[in-house]
Amino acid sequence: MREVNPAALAIARRRDRLRFRPGTRKGPLYGIPILLKDNIATADGQATTAGSPALAHALAVRDAHVAARLRRAGAILLGKANLTEFANWTTVGMPSGYSALGGQVLNPYAPAVDADGIPIVPPGGSSSGSAVAAAANLAAATVGTETAGSLLNPACNNALVTVKPTVGLVSRAGILPIAASQDTAGPLARTVRDAAILLGALAGYDRRDPATLAVRGRIPADYTAFLDPNGLAGRRIGVPSDPADAENDIYWRALAPDQRRIMDEVVARLETLGAVVVKANIPTAGRIGGPGAMIEVPVTNPFSPSKGKRMPMPAVLIYEFKHGLAAYLADYVPDGPVRTLKDVIAANDAAAVPPRFGQDLLLAAEATRGDLTEPAYHAARALDLELSRPQGLDAYFDRWQLDAVLFPAALGNGIAARAGYPSVGVPAGWRHEVEGRPTPPYPYGISFTGRAWSEPTLLAIAYAWEQANPVRQPPPTAPELA
Repeated sequence: MREVNPAALAIARRRDRLRFRPGTRKGPLYGIPILLKDNIATADGQATTAGSPALAHALAVRDAHVAARLRRAGAILLGKANLTEFANWTTVGMPSGYSALGGQVLNPYAPAVDADGIPIVPPGGSSSGSAVAAAANLAAATVGTETAGSLLNPACNNALVTVKPTVGLVSRAGILPIAASQDTAGPLARTVRDAAILLGALAGYDRRDPATLAVRGRIPADYTAFLDPNGLAGRRIGVPSDPADAENDIYWRALAPDQRRIMDEVVARLETLGAVVVKANIPTAGRIGGPGAMIEVPVTNPFSPSKGKRMPMPAVLIYEFKHGLAAYLADYVPDGPVRTLKDVIAANDAAAVPPRFGQDLLLAAEATRGDLTEPAYHAARALDLELSRPQGLDAYFDRWQLDAVLFPAALGNGIAARAGYPSVGVPAGWRHEVEGRPTPPYPYGISFTGRAWSEPTLLAIAYAWEQANPVRQPPPTAPELA
């Protein structure tokens, strides 16, 4: 937790008093405590900081659209969850769940840290606090955000269900961004049903976000209507693993032995549940994140094994961050002392304690013009779209007539995020080691990715999997509430 809403108990008491009063408007989340990732603006006296000390007192003048929708649905906004600082866009190699303002989030299944205070089993990021809070029963459900993996990764590491929506299904207005072309908010919950209910509350048109124009007529009245225990029967599921095409066999070839064992069991189980499994590589998998789409960033993080080297990072994110941050601050924190990325960097430089892991990515973004006019930006974005959509996932779905693609954990986040396509993450199994080092049992998840606006199909698949494979257990550090 980064901050608890001081009004939460008063709001809860008021909800209780009105619960049975005739005429009281009650939404689907009436009285339900929901926790927000600390990059989602709320105009209720809580700061929206993204984990940065430079924004410690950044009070938004209005709610983010998703926060406003949750209030209308009757939810109690319980507080702000810690996150990987700036949604993991501060420096190369920052540990997941760390922010200079909020400290280090720990995995509730295996909370041990090494000699440097870095988790041995990561909590996953960047929606680390949101995921851990849901897993540890600190809220009924939580909301996180994803640019590339930041919902799927922590869900898979904490035995949770998440929906990373199609970009445009959920408004991005009022969410402190990395890259608007890929950003989205989504639910983190303990069951598929809970995730479906929360997704329904989040999804909707917003005049402040032009991407949501496309949702009109696409949002069902109730996502839970698609939850079918037989939802895998006859579904064609792509398994992007063909060792004969080594260049594109990138999702399975790097799996550790225990991860591969879990995935082999998952594939076999899908078939017993009636799915048709198609093993074939995505044609552009090996080219995603290749030349033309990346910018090399010098690494100064003293804890990174890559210190002193240059690491390729997604160009679209580097170019869009500076522009998006300035736009967010101007619109939601217009009177704050921090107005630009340059101000954030200056505040970090002036701090009594310098950023522990550096600020390589902030510096790389500051070196751009910040107006999205660079030809290199447009070329990188066009390449990302071409390789992820028509030559990538679209070609893969069409060639094999697929309903969804199965990925180990969050490994498919890169191609799905660039395409703006949806994914659903669900628990699948348990690991007992990290790089050969024994650990307490901790979760391992899987994700299903679909075409744009295919959330109903993905939820049906995930629900059928969950009902046949009740993997989730509460963490020993936080047993289920009575």
